[in-house]
Amino acid sequence: MLVAAFRRRFFGHVGGAFAGGTASCSDVATWGERWIPPTGHETAIQLYNSLTKRKEPLILANKGVATWYSCGPTVYDHAHLGHACSYIRFDIIRRILTKVFGYDVIMVMGITDIDDKIIKRANELNISPVSLARIYEQDFKQDMTTLKVIPPAIYMRVTENIPRIISFIEQIITNGHAYATSNGNVYFDIKSIGDKYGKLVNVPTSAENELGENDKQHIRDFALWKAFRSQEPFWMSPWGKGRPGWHIECSTIASVVFGSQLDIHTGGIDLAFPHHENEIAQCEAYHQCKQWGNYFLHSGHLHLKGHEKMSKSLKNYITIKDFLKTFSPNQFRIFCLLSKYRSGVEYSDGSMNEAHNLLQIISSFINTANAYIKGQLICPAINEHMLWERLAHTRVSVKAAFADDFDTPRAVNAIMDLIHHGNKQLNAVTKNATKEESSGTLCNVLDELVSFRTKVRNYALANQELSVSEEGPVMSRQEQKEKRKQLLLERKSLLEACDSLRQELAAFGINIKDHANSSTWELLTERTGT
Repeated sequence: MLVAAFRRRFFGHVGGAFAGGTASCSDVATWGERWIPPTGHETAIQLYNSLTKRKEPLILANKGVATWYSCGPTVYDHAHLGHACSYIRFDIIRRILTKVFGYDVIMVMGITDIDDKIIKRANELNISPVSLARIYEQDFKQDMTTLKVIPPAIYMRVTENIPRIISFIEQIITNGHAYATSNGNVYFDIKSIGDKYGKLVNVPTSAENELGENDKQHIRDFALWKAFRSQEPFWMSPWGKGRPGWHIECSTIASVVFGSQLDIHTGGIDLAFPHHENEIAQCEAYHQCKQWGNYFLHSGHLHLKGHEKMSKSLKNYITIKDFLKTFSPNQFRIFCLLSKYRSGVEYSDGSMNEAHNLLQIISSFINTANAYIKGQLICPAINEHMLWERLAHTRVSVKAAFADDFDTPRAVNAIMDLIHHGNKQLNAVTKNATKEESSGTLCNVLDELVSFRTKVRNYALANQELSVSEEGPVMSRQEQKEKRKQLLLERKSLLEACDSLRQELAAFGINIKDHANSSTWELLTERTGT
């Protein structure tokens, strides 16, 4: 019911394009054809398509809407920085599509909550696979929230879609592209689709004729359904007890929501083969179409300096939680912006310090500019006409960079160039300023200082304690008066400290004005003499 409501909510206006069943993606397939430029609505964006190994114009099936399937995590352990880098990079692309180009992005993410790794880890911890998966699914979602990654429109768990997966497999068998064995396994028949297999990665045709191991007919055939093994969770199916293979899970989930046509599919480069390759084979065999997914985008690996990619299997990873003990989410997002999403990127103290310094430059400029706008920088007017021209030029440059395969390093360079010219103006102002003038950073510090003083002052004045509480007894007016007198006496030294701070700042041309429950500050044009 949830999926049906979701599809009505997002896709009710596009009619049968997202209907279920085996509606064809385009025409009935003629095996052997490669990428077909989609028909639909053109955008101003060129993106690198892993299906063609070159940049292609992004064409969306439905006006103003991009459908997007993202491979989610296999939830058996904490997520690490390699995962974070991939999800943040695609989050940035998603924000570019929505905020810069104005497209609605409908993203679905599959959660693999049953898998060999989950079963193995659950046995090690002596808990059920379901319990383990729920713990680390929530852990993953918390990490993504902390990293400011926008959640998908809907998460879909594998274990909640088993009947759909079974039906999906049955249809592939009916279409002649899979077979069940006497052992209760079901395999996809690679030979049945001829040379259409290998859209993402060139696969040697000689391998198709090699005999398979166990009960497989050919070596490259892969499991759609795995027969029950002792001590493992299972579901009943037409082939007996068992559970789904990994690749069929994403194909089913994506097809349940988006039907027989998908604009964008994303994941790490390590998922291109065999996972995404097998997804394509399954979906096009199920829907009997030439092309299911139009664009496949893959993010590059995150490497530790001097090492291979960051990976749980290599045991060389840093968890997101450990990383955030040292650096902030914004610093890591800047780190991700400084490289193209398709490229591998090296993680080191040096690269993070670069991101940290860049973020400081941006923050400092914003603080200084805000101080100028508020009139807290007493100075001659800057050349606003020149800055407006620079801003307009930067907007064009940034959008052009984003339209060119989401080139974030080029966009960052354009923004830093704008900041450089802005700082030249503000630095010139500061150089000619009198001693009473303040920098943007000082204004920011004063905001924090006055805010903290206000909290201390309100506490010293006992403004909050005497409010009527639903949980405690109601105090009479006389009792309130006596209580406040007692609190004022106890906190007299705090109030004196607040008054002393106000007097000391006044000597430096900073005037704090106290109101009932708040305080404000201003810079005096002339310093009070002593």
